[in-house]
Amino acid sequence: MEDNTIFKISNKIKEIRKINGVTIQEIAHKAGVSKGLISQIENNRTVPSLFVLINIINALDVDLNEFFKDFNSDSTLGPIIVKRKENYEEFEKEQAIGFHYKRILTSSIDSSTLDIVLLELLPDAKRPMVETEAFEYKYILSGQVEYVFRDQVIVLNEGDSIFFNGRLSHTPRNIGKDKAIMLIVYFFEQNKK
Repeated sequence: MEDNTIFKISNKIKEIRKINGVTIQEIAHKAGVSKGLISQIENNRTVPSLFVLINIINALDVDLNEFFKDFNSDSTLGPIIVKRKENYEEFEKEQAIGFHYKRILTSSIDSSTLDIVLLELLPDAKRPMVETEAFEYKYILSGQVEYVFRDQVIVLNEGDSIFFNGRLSHTPRNIGKDKAIMLIVYFFEQNKK
């Protein structure tokens, strides 16, 4: 899929589900998948197979044509892409209090998808440990962040960076008194069949 279509799909699933007042559990049951998978898809942590995507859209009681009607490609973009900060797209992730995400750019490159995001992490921000079906690169623009993994904790200061397999259970914690800002790059590899 081109550009940020994968993320448009995730956002549209979440949007339709919330508008209809349906829980993640209800959609999961109707689609024949786990609640955790729906949550991961809605929060851009994994990419659904075509079969699963069709089942989820059917579970939302939405026609396929209607679901995809507003999707268009940014294929008119040339080899140089400029994105102004006022055009960054704000979004939310599950159970993340004090996490303010802004998507800078998403693009498909060969057999993977690149997602570049800014995260503002408030001092009292919290969320449970998560796993992402992507490799993750984090660069600390300001503040001090503690990256918590199951078996270790790594403290990162302004200018430090970290790269890891997002399939490792993890979460960041702002350990400073002010807002911390991170540049995040997710590398989603498409399933090779």
